[in-house]
Amino acid sequence: MFGSVYFVTELSTALPCASSLRGSIRYGFDLQSRQLRQRFIHPLAKTTCSVQAIRRYCCFEMKPKVYVTRNDYARIGLDLLREECDISMWDEGYPVPRDEFLKNVAGKDAIYCSLNDRIDKELLDQAGPNLKVISTISVGYDHIDVKECKQRGIRIGYTPDVLTDATAELTVALLLATARRMLEANKQVHIGGWKSWSPMWMCGRGVKNSVVGIFGFGRIGQEVAKRLVPFKPSRIQFTSRTDKFLTAEDLGVTQVPFDELIETSDFLIIACSYNVETANLFNDSVFSRMKPSAILINTSRGGVVEQHDLIHALRAGKIQAAGLDVTTPEPLPLDNPLLTLPNVVILPHIGSADIETRIEMSRITACNILAGLKGVKMLSEV
Repeated sequence: MFGSVYFVTELSTALPCASSLRGSIRYGFDLQSRQLRQRFIHPLAKTTCSVQAIRRYCCFEMKPKVYVTRNDYARIGLDLLREECDISMWDEGYPVPRDEFLKNVAGKDAIYCSLNDRIDKELLDQAGPNLKVISTISVGYDHIDVKECKQRGIRIGYTPDVLTDATAELTVALLLATARRMLEANKQVHIGGWKSWSPMWMCGRGVKNSVVGIFGFGRIGQEVAKRLVPFKPSRIQFTSRTDKFLTAEDLGVTQVPFDELIETSDFLIIACSYNVETANLFNDSVFSRMKPSAILINTSRGGVVEQHDLIHALRAGKIQAAGLDVTTPEPLPLDNPLLTLPNVVILPHIGSADIETRIEMSRITACNILAGLKGVKMLSEV
């Protein structure tokens, strides 16, 4: 197989990420990729396949220049890029300052970025005509001016599927922590508030026999629903912008209008994407129609919730509590009123933060860059 021209044809769409040839392998990638590369290049050199084809799919005549916006991405992705690209990097473990980003992006062929890095017209102008690929290590891409990139022929890679399970797990954990008042209870242990057993002290809400509502029923929303079924809620319902009757039937959940979702849910989970339609959708008007005992969970984007209205709703008792993995801005300033409320659990945007997921996200981000530079299919493209 390795010595045939047929192999070159089949390989051309997978080559930028050698692990694609053997399925979704996430570990031992460096060693295996070297083995594959040796078996690929040398036998083909003896066939009638043209040198141009080998150059197109195996290497670059001149190393492309890639800018990486921080130094603490998982190493596997950076190592993949170093093999074939000339990398320059903001050599700190925090987002690159805007002025540094603008100064160092000029003349680059690709950018490896995260949701902290704003890619707008100003930055694209500064990068110049060489820029061919932007790859973000995130499922969201609202930090990228997609329209402007498309007009310039710049391809955009992202990492949608790999973080679904991790985010769904975190969503359920955040719901339980908020409903059962875990952080409040933990604080009482540390400050001496735990005196003795008391029948009603630190009592929270259970999921069993409750109505769980999910706003947004894409990959993450569906996985959250699957994980909540064993907790025996009386009903799981969702609102989606598209008809998902068959999916709902398979999962044993119910699609309902938005008004019904917010008015009848005991737990309301936001799992939608952030766009013009969802920006600040959850505002005072919505909170006023929710149950006073309702608990809001948001693991999508902070901008979906009008945060000042949420603070007012929590203080006024319009809803009971909130669990947030996302806020506006991020990080949240230490003087933000949300941090003073005992009925709020706030996490620092760690929805996808399990080790295996972040490693795979780094690999996919790098593979998207290599694919884009070689003009072949990305693993995930906007």
